[in-house]
Amino acid sequence: MEYAHPELLAEPDWLAEHLDDPGVRIIDCATLEAYRRAHIPGAVQLPTHYYIKEPASTPESDHGTFVMAPGDFERLMGRLGVSNETLVVPYDDNNALVAARLWWVLKYYGHDNCKVLNGGWHRWLSEGRPVTFHAAKAPPATFTARPRPELIADAAYLEAHHDQPGCQVLDARTDEEWLGTNDRGNRRAGHVPGAHHLEWVRFVRRDDARTFLPADEVAALLAGAGIERDKATITYCQGGIRAANAAFAMALLGYEDVRVYDGSMRDWANREDTPLTLDA
Repeated sequence: MEYAHPELLAEPDWLAEHLDDPGVRIIDCATLEAYRRAHIPGAVQLPTHYYIKEPASTPESDHGTFVMAPGDFERLMGRLGVSNETLVVPYDDNNALVAARLWWVLKYYGHDNCKVLNGGWHRWLSEGRPVTFHAAKAPPATFTARPRPELIADAAYLEAHHDQPGCQVLDARTDEEWLGTNDRGNRRAGHVPGAHHLEWVRFVRRDDARTFLPADEVAALLAGAGIERDKATITYCQGGIRAANAAFAMALLGYEDVRVYDGSMRDWANREDTPLTLDA
């Protein structure tokens, strides 16, 4: 079995041949401290403190934060040298967690020209490829955001669809969050009734390469969790980051109707009118 969309991944050999390609923008999605220590030559650094989200009004904002507004995202991409024609290659040092989030936000804002580096920083470094500590600055670009509402879910959408026969919900959090033993500081604990559970990190190999699993193994994981190919899917986690990674893994296999609940449990579990359960 092969990936339905292998073009969503960039392999290190391919990227090594395109390090100086002006039409390719490599984006390091690790922290600024990690970027300053070492990164792929030519990569610009993504400010990750908001995970490409709007700033919270207060640190204790009850319902968390949501995807960065269109104008803010346009300005961010412009500063990073990304236009609507740019091929974006994001990577990070955490199993493609933030890289896949950037892939999803780009896709949500109408930009499909993106390849996540398969294995990210771990693979690049373990293969002995070139690195640098010199910061890169891209020439400014113009990016126009074109939102695709069919790729995102909010609390109202999840509440209306989570128990419908044509829809399935994937919880990408840890076992402890799923079972309610770790409430992540939310007012309530548990999971969406009827949801299926599959922790996002299981899509990635645990060796030094940290590549995504082969297609048949990803398919087996999803099937084992009860996820059906012919149903619409809503993914969620605590804040929409791990949920985007799960959506990326599903996209590799060709799942077409997948929405990310961007607010996720930071939104859902801090409301008073949304259903939660602790049933296994």
